[in-house]
Amino acid sequence: MLAQGKEAVLVTVIASSGSTPRGAGSRMLVRGDGSIRGTIGGGAVEYRSIQVAMAAMQKKASYIKGFNLAPNEVSDIGMVCGGDVTVYFQYVNPKDEEVRELCSQVLDAFGRDEDSWLAMDITDETCWKMGIGNRQEGWGNLPGTAAAFGSKAHRWEAGGRNYYVEPLVQAGRVYIFGGGHVAQELVPVLAHLGFRCVVMDDREEFANPRVFLGAERTVAGDMGRIGDYLAVGHRDYVCVMTRGHSFDYLVQRQMLACRPRYLGVIGSRNKIAAVAGKLMEDGFTREEIEMCHMPVGTQIYAETPAEIAISIAGELIAVRAGHPDIGRHMVL
Repeated sequence: MLAQGKEAVLVTVIASSGSTPRGAGSRMLVRGDGSIRGTIGGGAVEYRSIQVAMAAMQKKASYIKGFNLAPNEVSDIGMVCGGDVTVYFQYVNPKDEEVRELCSQVLDAFGRDEDSWLAMDITDETCWKMGIGNRQEGWGNLPGTAAAFGSKAHRWEAGGRNYYVEPLVQAGRVYIFGGGHVAQELVPVLAHLGFRCVVMDDREEFANPRVFLGAERTVAGDMGRIGDYLAVGHRDYVCVMTRGHSFDYLVQRQMLACRPRYLGVIGSRNKIAAVAGKLMEDGFTREEIEMCHMPVGTQIYAETPAEIAISIAGELIAVRAGHPDIGRHMVL
């Protein structure tokens, strides 16, 4: 929009309470013709927010507006949720060079595998400032918010000023070992959800970028020497879905030593138990093995590769949102 010289209003839920369609961090962009990209939850509140955004565009002004969704008012505005939503209507002027530069920084941040946050100074809601921050470099032109890093969008007060802060990029890739049917269903889903995927298989026809169009990278190599090809860290996610017990064992043994954020293993309970037994013979503790998500995925009674992919995606979403214990089904 900026490159085309067109103005817009960025609509952001900056606080919510009770039962609301979407929480803080939900966004939509409203164009001059009333069309939108993104959503803050749909329904009457979104419709009214579009109207407010159009008015903000006419006034070339930014401001905060609250929507009360108390139970006795829900039916009046056509919603089934009750609660309060605070929405910031942010007028974006295409002539503002600082905004153009910020957008370039945001795009650059999405290309790096490091934690970063987006902060907005809303002390004077009519004259906002935004910046990108990380733990190493702070917040640039937004002082006083260095302690605001967190996993959720939230309001923040520091030095007499009010900020809205949200995670922009959460570091970590999804390493998928085995390029079979489930992996081929899983990668498009995860890519759509914002996960960066790397697929490794010892067969070139299964570790093929033409097969995994949504993957950041595909690697064909020796599954017994993963460290020669990949550097899996503690912020990463690992899904083990190779073509057999022996490969699962090789991969899980190496990945346990890497201590990733998430380690899920596909397969039946009998197969998983057999592999777990070999790992305990190798010296891994029961506690280390039970930290793995086995069988991988949330319990939705999935059977087909596509259904299993959805169950895995659900589990990864939960872990990314800060619920690491979900899905640990296996007890040895």
